Amino acid sequence: MSGGLVTAAYIVAAILFIFSLAGLSKHETSKQGNIFGISGMAIALIATILGPDTANVGWLLVAMVIGGAIGIHLARKVEMTEMPELVAILHSFVGLAAVLVGYNSYIDHPPGLPAIMENIHLTEVFLGVFIGAVTFTGSVVAFGKLRGKISSRPLMLPHRHRLNLLALVVSAALLIAFVRTESGGVQVFALLIMTLIALVFGWHLVASIGGADMPVVVSMLNSYSGWAAAAAGFMLSNDLLIVTGALVGSSGAILSYIMCKAMNRSFISVIAGGFGTDSSSSGETAEVGEHREITVQDTAELLKNSTSVIITPGYGMAVAQAQYPVAEITEKLRARGIKVRFGIHPVAGRLPGHMNVLLAEAKVPYDIVLEMDEINDDFADTDTVLVIGANDTVNPAAQEDPRSPIAGMPVLEVWKAQSVVVFKRSMNTGYAGVQNPLFFKENTQMLFGDAKATVDAILKAL
Repeated sequence: MSGGLVTAAYIVAAILFIFSLAGLSKHETSKQGNIFGISGMAIALIATILGPDTANVGWLLVAMVIGGAIGIHLARKVEMTEMPELVAILHSFVGLAAVLVGYNSYIDHPPGLPAIMENIHLTEVFLGVFIGAVTFTGSVVAFGKLRGKISSRPLMLPHRHRLNLLALVVSAALLIAFVRTESGGVQVFALLIMTLIALVFGWHLVASIGGADMPVVVSMLNSYSGWAAAAAGFMLSNDLLIVTGALVGSSGAILSYIMCKAMNRSFISVIAGGFGTDSSSSGETAEVGEHREITVQDTAELLKNSTSVIITPGYGMAVAQAQYPVAEITEKLRARGIKVRFGIHPVAGRLPGHMNVLLAEAKVPYDIVLEMDEINDDFADTDTVLVIGANDTVNPAAQEDPRSPIAGMPVLEVWKAQSVVVFKRSMNTGYAGVQNPLFFKENTQMLFGDAKATVDAILKAL
């Protein structure tokens, strides 16, 4: 395949990737968006393999078969509840790839380049390795937190902000030394030391962010992985990789901004270390009143006697795999003429859009799944709200307690409804480690137990 044909294929693939992002922005076109993305990647792979600069095609095919087999296995095995940690670990692969490409590009770069081109190439290598290393360890830590292997409590090292600043300053000094020196030994030393600093920096950057900010962290790492891919594209002189990386990097940054806005947080404050702590944190976990309990049968009767119902799901629903019986309850209530809708907070779950995907998987109609801004004004006119596995996203302390760690965060105002039923395993705090006064309000009743078992029992009662 000629170079011109490869360039044309890359342009087509880039356009398909843009269409893919556009399609994935809406429920109704998400499947089409996926098809565009798959088609674009297939064209990109074929054009790259058959391009004039590609050698050792046999090894490439072996790598693709191995990678494809692993991808298919993971896609078939991983549950939707495990998608956040899968996305996080996939980001780490992109970062590691950028590091390996950077080292290979440094070792194998063509000799005799003009001085200015040599400096540009070395800068690309240095920045590519730095971004890739930060993405790699940061994504591994995010995977550990989402998986429960690492505590969701933020790591609060003394002078942590100064340590981060020091890492950046030292890396900048190493960049100058790496580019300006003509000694290969000094360059290798600077590159190795910077890589170690970047690995530790990435680890500390995410470790110091609390559990409540993890949805932002996932989208932030998505952005990092995009810029790492773009950096690899510059090192490989691959225009498509640059364009694709820029698309992923910019869309991830925009999503991070949207997430931060939904949590009333600044992006810088999230990076500097969030408010999330685990349930052992002090000062925010004390109960603020007496809670009331409700039975499954009474919950079913409450739903039967309602004219309007709003369901607000959270990560607890995902863990319990309760979306399927929830969808059946929705169908039965709607068949009785009861108005049923879903209220989705932008950071519900631990991955942006997680709840929407789970509900779509359970065949819940798109038109009754509404975002927080669309449904918040309707709670006052709602008879019953079912809070299934949600906690921090329905916490009135965000509006009522200026001292709360989540003060100012927009939340679903479920407490304004006539009756609220909260599905929980226990009275423990949520992922942010902040107590929820909703549980002790007069119009709130607690329904304890596994969400799926409880919802199944309500479905049977209906």
